[in-house]
Amino acid sequence: MTPYRNTRYWLRDFRRGGRPRTKKEKFNQAHSQLRNVMERSFGVLKARFPILDKMRRFSFTTQKYLVVATMAIHNFLRRIRLNDELFQRFKDVRLEVSNTIEMNSESATSATQHVFRPHDQTFMHQLRDQVANELDLLTGM
Repeated sequence: MTPYRNTRYWLRDFRRGGRPRTKKEKFNQAHSQLRNVMERSFGVLKARFPILDKMRRFSFTTQKYLVVATMAIHNFLRRIRLNDELFQRFKDVRLEVSNTIEMNSESATSATQHVFRPHDQTFMHQLRDQVANELDLLTGM
């Protein structure tokens, strides 16, 4: 699901420009925060399992199984070792990738146009609007 285009997105913009004012900005801020968590989580996985960082040319199916297997092992380790040193090291890191590396919302939108059929895109835009409306109701204007 892509963020709204032509609407504030980057967390640093919200830190400089204040709280989100519209439901689209609220959605984009939540999207950016969740993306930040996902980037941090993959950073932990890549640090724990270097094979994910330097993936050899395996078939797509093999790559998929490697990712699922490493996530299962990671989750197992997290359950038995709550004070995981590696996880703690990444917990406090404020990971915000620069604009040059991270896709902006416009390129993310154009990238999804090649993957999804038009009715899929319509569904995702409607779902994004529904999530934005619910966030707006939860947080108030």
